[in-house]
Amino acid sequence: MLIDCGLFQGEDAEQDEFKQLTVDFDVKTIDALVITHVHIDHVGRLPYLLAAGFTGPIFCSKPSAKLLPLVIEDALKIGFTRDARLIEQFLQRVEQQLVPLAFGKWHNVTSTPTCHVNMKLQRAGHILGSSYVEVALRDPLNKRRQRVVFSGDLGAANSPLLPAPKAPAKADVLVLESTYGNRLHEGRLDRAAKLKQAIERALHNNGTVIVPAFSIGRTQELLYELEGIIHRADKQSLWKSLEIIVDSPLAARFTQVYRDLKPFWDSEAQTRVRAGRHPLSFASLYTVDSHATHEQTVRYLAESGRPAVVIAASGMCAGGRVVNYLKAMLGDARHQVL
Repeated sequence: MLIDCGLFQGEDAEQDEFKQLTVDFDVKTIDALVITHVHIDHVGRLPYLLAAGFTGPIFCSKPSAKLLPLVIEDALKIGFTRDARLIEQFLQRVEQQLVPLAFGKWHNVTSTPTCHVNMKLQRAGHILGSSYVEVALRDPLNKRRQRVVFSGDLGAANSPLLPAPKAPAKADVLVLESTYGNRLHEGRLDRAAKLKQAIERALHNNGTVIVPAFSIGRTQELLYELEGIIHRADKQSLWKSLEIIVDSPLAARFTQVYRDLKPFWDSEAQTRVRAGRHPLSFASLYTVDSHATHEQTVRYLAESGRPAVVIAASGMCAGGRVVNYLKAMLGDARHQVL
């Protein structure tokens, strides 16, 4: 069983030892692929795996199954081809192999005379659909059992939109991601307070708050928090002039899928919806699609003196549309980067 099949990103991607993209193991030894979540560093090498001949099931959560085709389509356009017919054929193949699973239910992966393998996905709180994987191994001949837990990427207990992760009941072996293992993050309330302060400065200075953000996960969290801040400040007339702009076609597509996946939102988000609010599609939210409109928006915000919040990729400012905002606005003290 293979868990995740991603690409290196950032500085790691530039190192020679990490530029090898081909699959260097026999895919016939893989009974199944399990995807913890759909970020590119966890699924980006899926095209190479299928090209190497993997034909087994691809297990993931139900939300991940909805999001995965968008991620793979974008990866194919960047790294393989822009031929719509070839992309559609590949996505159809992925669709055929996908096995969406409900959270918290055991599923048999493989059974042999010497080993039975079952797995269960549990919420990880990283992005919508993210999971950690519990694997139950049983040797019928020797009557031995072992529980192995693979964490995937873990999120905080109070992440916007996401139900809190539930700890595993037991683990004989724990494989744990540790990206931020030595860092104490500020709490959600502190982050929201800083976001509000930045917006208040923008309203006072008639400037733009530029927020570099990943298209999936971070963008939707920001929109959710912004909707909450705007809702609470509704009686303040200045806030009515604030525009929230998502300048990323891919982020806009992911956000639409997030909206379609409301049943998987947490109870706080569900309460907002029942109250008639629209956490990811509120009145002051605008999306920018075409490159021409993007260029017009950059010029407009740089010259107009109208307060705005711009959310744009890439999240690490390594490329994408956010770079044009930075070039146009970093020299003007009215504008901020958050």
